[in-house]
Amino acid sequence: MSGPWDEQTDVVVIGSGAAGLSAAIEAEAAGASVVVLEKMKVTGGNTRISDGCLSAPNNFLQKRMGVADSPELFYEDLMKAGLGLNHPELVRIFAEQASDAIDWTRDLGVRYLDRLDRFGGHSAARGVTIRNNAGVDIIKAQRKKLGRLGVTIQTRSSLVALITDADGMTTGVRVGCGHDPSGGIRENTKNIRALRGVVIATGGFGGDVGFRMRQNPRLDETVSSTNHKGATAEGLIAGLKIHAMPVHLSWIQLGPWGCADEIGYGRGARFASYSIYPAGVVVDPGTGRRIVNEWGDRRQRSDAIFNTGRACIGIVDSKGAELDPDSLGHCLETRKIRKFKTIAGLGDAYGMPDGALEKTVADYNRSIEDGKADRFGKPLGRDANPIDAPPFYALGIWPKVHYTSGGLGIDSSAQVLDLHGRPIPRLFAAGEVTGGVHGASRLGGCALPECIVFGRIAGRGAAALTPWTSAEPRA
Repeated sequence: MSGPWDEQTDVVVIGSGAAGLSAAIEAEAAGASVVVLEKMKVTGGNTRISDGCLSAPNNFLQKRMGVADSPELFYEDLMKAGLGLNHPELVRIFAEQASDAIDWTRDLGVRYLDRLDRFGGHSAARGVTIRNNAGVDIIKAQRKKLGRLGVTIQTRSSLVALITDADGMTTGVRVGCGHDPSGGIRENTKNIRALRGVVIATGGFGGDVGFRMRQNPRLDETVSSTNHKGATAEGLIAGLKIHAMPVHLSWIQLGPWGCADEIGYGRGARFASYSIYPAGVVVDPGTGRRIVNEWGDRRQRSDAIFNTGRACIGIVDSKGAELDPDSLGHCLETRKIRKFKTIAGLGDAYGMPDGALEKTVADYNRSIEDGKADRFGKPLGRDANPIDAPPFYALGIWPKVHYTSGGLGIDSSAQVLDLHGRPIPRLFAAGEVTGGVHGASRLGGCALPECIVFGRIAGRGAAALTPWTSAEPRA
């Protein structure tokens, strides 16, 4: 190929998580040629290691089970959790298309459990979970589809810079070949020409301690992350270098279900999410008292735990433990979860004041039985159960960096905006690298469907553009 370009294609997609692969599928299906770049040795990003839950209103299981819900109610829940910082036009698109995103994965071959979950901050049970409890099933299905379409993924290919022309139009990317996350770029670089558009889908920066500390100094190296090793900020930085609009960068979400005795997002965190928070209580071991509405949103619960200054204890009885028996068995074997015959014995084991935990649990159970209002605002209606069936189980809980709500600003077409709020020509973005959808706090199960919704929009938008003709790059 003549000129400074080493390769060319219609659409370049940077990142191979749910957002990037959704964009690639839609772009190729629309008739565009596609190159997908992934800096790691394996594909999938954070989607690969997620627990595979997707929340959406009016989804197929809600319809089958007769659960009342609506995009409007979902929209209101998202805005409330986000403290109204969310960009309404983006939230509206997500709320209206989230259920379609789940159906799209089903068409690709992803299978779901016959179970609905309700997570903190949601007004209805609207979470559906992949049959194998693993987001990697979405990646496998997407890769299979891309294989049928003839699209390959170039791994160990890291974004160095976005290339623009003299008018600011995005014309391609500079890529480092042979990326090694422990030592940076090991080999050479190349320029890939994008005749129609570039889609940034590089994910969040939860694993980038230096960058996240600039946004929130308390999130230093002592606060671990649930993210994969490649969750760093270079994709976001590349956009900022060409004057993209930064949105909500300091709103970094912590997972309130983080297990204090494991690395990353493991089985302990899953047990907390699926058993303790829905069916149990969280107490401060220094006082033996509850600290928060266990059905509150992630920000509320994480802040409450952080404010105690110590790992808190999540407690559930045998009935609640049945919600996630596989994680329970694993965590008992690895001693992340401890088992007790009595509430008093549990309190003694963690050094709680005499009788404090017993009173806490008794008061909680009485409120449920009497229909009294909960002092933390937790709904204690027919969905709440007393903690009264031994044995009792305890897990140490300490929040971990889980999701970065901020990133590149985009419009309703998933086009990246510049500092004046104008679309940067031929540049799109989707997924966790963007900001504006979730505001101050993302609700559970909303990352994967959001990635799919805006990834599909970005892919279709890029493929619809007329190929450009100028050839000189400028990084």
